[in-house]
Amino acid sequence: MFDAAVAAALPARVVAPHLPAPAKGRTVVIGAGKASAAMARAVEDAWQGDLEGIVVTRYGHAVPCRRIEIVEAAHPVPDAAAERAAARMLDMVRPLGPDDLVIALISGGGSSLLSLPAPGLTLADKQAINRALLRSGAAIGEMNCVRKHLSAIKGGRLAAAAYPARVLTLVISDVPGNDPATVASGPTIADPTSFAEARAILAKYRITEPESVLRLLDQGADETPKPGDPRLAHATSVMIATPQMALEAAAEIACQAGIAPLILGEAIEGEAREVARVMAGIARQVVLHGQPVPSPCVLISGGETSVTVRGNGSGGRNVEFLLALAVELDGLADVFALAADTDGIDGMEAVAGAIVTPDTLARARTLGIDPRARLDQNDCHPIFAALHDQVVTGPTLTNVNDFRAILILPRNKGP
Repeated sequence: MFDAAVAAALPARVVAPHLPAPAKGRTVVIGAGKASAAMARAVEDAWQGDLEGIVVTRYGHAVPCRRIEIVEAAHPVPDAAAERAAARMLDMVRPLGPDDLVIALISGGGSSLLSLPAPGLTLADKQAINRALLRSGAAIGEMNCVRKHLSAIKGGRLAAAAYPARVLTLVISDVPGNDPATVASGPTIADPTSFAEARAILAKYRITEPESVLRLLDQGADETPKPGDPRLAHATSVMIATPQMALEAAAEIACQAGIAPLILGEAIEGEAREVARVMAGIARQVVLHGQPVPSPCVLISGGETSVTVRGNGSGGRNVEFLLALAVELDGLADVFALAADTDGIDGMEAVAGAIVTPDTLARARTLGIDPRARLDQNDCHPIFAALHDQVVTGPTLTNVNDFRAILILPRNKGP
């Protein structure tokens, strides 16, 4: 099911049907995100005519291209390579005219990969604020609101720089609600948020430094382009892959296996352990009462949970969800679960996610591991590594956010 979810959003499958006719003038490809290099390759394979450009992707996610330059940079905390790539993109699109076409390839992860500090800020400032936001438990929309207002390229600024050229943005969504203004902080999409909102988000999570960031947000100068801005009159966007597409592909696999799928939602947010508590309650209701659907069934969901890191661990929202789920289920028979990020990386680890079985807690304790203590420390990756229950895919070259499946078999008939 996880493989099917990933395959449904692969650029080789979803990019070509949405490409426009060649422009009279130049065609320039730009892009950012974990899938951007694979998207660039898909454009090259399908494109008839001249082509040039540059895209930036995460280290290890590059795909060889012939005419589009691929740059690798750091994620989730930006580095100098991301800063240089963003500056080069602006320089590339600024001279374009009304007969030219910009194809922007945008996918999740682009916020840190397309990082050009606003005037008055340094890369170190942006790195510090990114780290603070990642540890705060802020939702992805909140993080991207802040990022837009600290950037010289996000929040529609890239499309504004390309005016009067036509800008077509192809988006692979990794955000709840599939708002193109939120994916990669919307570098080519009008931004409805404000400096005041960004400042309020930092206050909400008690982020009080760097001082230069707070000062810039308080000043509120040079607001991002808003809906109706004439510089974005020639900019359009198309959502070419979404979490819902991935969930439906997984559901089809379940149906083929004689398992009833129940899609709970494509945009589930909240603290990973709290989402796990709710999911465990639903699973227990199925086991004990056959509701809301009798077993054998699978509860499928997507979205992006968050982890407020209070302990010494490295976080990882999928493994935290899974360990919290295991703790809540407490060995309930016939319930199995997988949670993994469709990009192949759960947080800062080179692991997509993991699998939970009814004996996960018992096996962990046999190894001398206290699951509840590890959960309290946000230190879940080592448990699944020790149990050999990690899901390791390597970079999948797409990103439609997290995939969660809870498989419930008929009682006393587990494998």
